[in-house]
Amino acid sequence: MSIWVRSIGIAIVGLVACTSLIGCAYLQHPKFGALPDGTRLQAVERSPHYVDGEFRNVIATPMRTQDSSFASNLMLMLFDRNPNLRPAAALPLTQVDFTALLPDEDVVVWLGHSSYFVQLNGKRILVDPVFSTNASPLPYTNLAFPGTSPYTADDLPPIDLLLITHDHWDHLDYDSVKALLPKVGQVVVGLGVGEFFDQYGYPADRIHEADWNDVLEPVPGLRIHVLPARHYSGRMLTRNKTLWVAFALESPQRRLFFSGDSGYGPHFREIGERFGGFDLVALDMGQYDQRWAYIHMTPEEAARAADDLRTRTLLPAHVGRFSIARHAWDEPFERITTASEGRSYRLSTPRMGACGSIPCFLPTNRSTHRAPT
Repeated sequence: MSIWVRSIGIAIVGLVACTSLIGCAYLQHPKFGALPDGTRLQAVERSPHYVDGEFRNVIATPMRTQDSSFASNLMLMLFDRNPNLRPAAALPLTQVDFTALLPDEDVVVWLGHSSYFVQLNGKRILVDPVFSTNASPLPYTNLAFPGTSPYTADDLPPIDLLLITHDHWDHLDYDSVKALLPKVGQVVVGLGVGEFFDQYGYPADRIHEADWNDVLEPVPGLRIHVLPARHYSGRMLTRNKTLWVAFALESPQRRLFFSGDSGYGPHFREIGERFGGFDLVALDMGQYDQRWAYIHMTPEEAARAADDLRTRTLLPAHVGRFSIARHAWDEPFERITTASEGRSYRLSTPRMGACGSIPCFLPTNRSTHRAPT
């Protein structure tokens, strides 16, 4: 073997070794979280929904449909790109001064994607807040649409309750949760997700983990129902070690429902019958794809779920800020408008950042934003 070939071989081995070391070091960053351990793991293992070392959906839910491998999915993502995955210009927003909201007014503010600010019965609540402009473990790989990141934790008043539906990057954001630490009173998450908040510095007495169908009252005058969703969990390659959930918020005057990420299933009708209807529901209706048809809803399925839930108002979720699937960024808005025609509920597609008294929302300005009014 020539000295030149040997030198090339040594250089390649060195490069691979350095890359591996850098990768291993990067994976130690706290944003990757930690798997449940100790008493949290014991609580996980006691759950009837935890079987053979992982959480299971209520009904069989393959993560992938059709014959799709990781390699084929990667090729489609790289080479079959929809030119309309992202808006061509910055989206219009409605800026809200959260500190100026009247404390006795019930309000929902859509912060984009699946993030919401809720004021209910005098309590301030955040659902899946993501203020970061990248919803991915790798920089610049899932960037927010232009103009959709107007808020930071500094813009918010003290928060009574933080709700996280599951541990995926576009719902549990390390930078956002860390920045909110001084402002948040109580945290409610699914089983196992509390380990993240332990690692992020939240005091143990402020973290409440719950299983499906548990009911908590972490703040007076507001009941939190932790409910099933049809999805999965995991930050990297490890799957389903923490629980994915939906939330129903119940005050003496209102009932709201936030689906988190969920495919369509019988759980929506069961929840609707159990609660007798809702004033407002926010439902996953974006990032759908035939390759993962069971873990996200199409707009048509979301319309059906809204009927199942017996809601007065439907608000979109999992849309409008990040692009994960191959459909056009505004396609879910167009399809949900058509699917909602003749339904018993009112469809509301407010501008991002719009707020109003439940169930009224500021309408979208169609002349500057292709989402429907």
